[in-house]
Amino acid sequence: MQTPVTQKAPRRKSFLTACRSQTAQLTVMCALPVLLVVLFSYVPMFGIIIAFKRYRFNLGVFGSKWIGFKNFTFFFRSNDFLKVTWNTLSLNVVFIVVGTVCAVGLALLLYALRSKNALKAYQTVFITPHFLSWVLVSYIAYAFLQPKFGTLNSFLRLFGIEGPNWYATPKAWPYILTIASVWKSVGMDCIVYYAALVGMDSSLTEAAKIDGANGRQITRYIILPQLLVIISIMTILKIGGIFRADFGLFYQLTMDAPQLYAVTDVIDTYIYRTMRISADMGVSTAIGLFQSIVGLIMVMVTNYFSKKIDPDIGLF
Repeated sequence: MQTPVTQKAPRRKSFLTACRSQTAQLTVMCALPVLLVVLFSYVPMFGIIIAFKRYRFNLGVFGSKWIGFKNFTFFFRSNDFLKVTWNTLSLNVVFIVVGTVCAVGLALLLYALRSKNALKAYQTVFITPHFLSWVLVSYIAYAFLQPKFGTLNSFLRLFGIEGPNWYATPKAWPYILTIASVWKSVGMDCIVYYAALVGMDSSLTEAAKIDGANGRQITRYIILPQLLVIISIMTILKIGGIFRADFGLFYQLTMDAPQLYAVTDVIDTYIYRTMRISADMGVSTAIGLFQSIVGLIMVMVTNYFSKKIDPDIGLF
């Protein structure tokens, strides 16, 4: 009687070996993005030293004279400091509030759609402005706002109303800039909120409908509370850039009209003019460093208070 031949069980990789292989794959996959971040985000930080020097091109970074905080004091004591700071802060706050409300509202409307074809069409329409350059948008706006032959003034003439010269009417531009900023950015933000809605547990809304809740109650007590985390994160990230303005929006859209500087001149356009007129890289770098420091502080403060309100809605 022959004894059965026993087959050896295949050797399994140890848990440590499997982890090492997975870690190696992830490391290789992340290597290029990390390298790009180091090269373009951390290496250039060496240039911060220019903010503390009277930079001269012929002397270079090391040869230029060290002057401490004089570049910062020059900006803080300038006649334009309060104006550009107020314009930057106030307009960015309006952009964040109005943009968030519009993006959440559009996401809720998309979530209510049942037709997939209509959903795809609306998503395409909403995100298309994000990919248009401000140069192109500025010429589209000029076609509407041109004083003599613009679409808006031509429409007003049909009713016997003579439209103003929009590029010499400062009080209208906070509204124009808000509309343009929201129109260009609301689509991408809307997609983020819509993705959060799609990942929501639908059994909660179904149970609410069975209990007799109407659409407004479902939105208020079920949908919006679940969106609160992503709204908080998006808001904190935007507050981090509250001291930075979209240069294309404030420079290209306004056609750099001097008559509008009172309400449209922000820190970024001020830096550009400082570089263009005086070529003072020290002052420009100091203002940029000031923006970054304030942005970091704003992120930390906003995240702190968010965690105080609800521990689950903070960024970190």
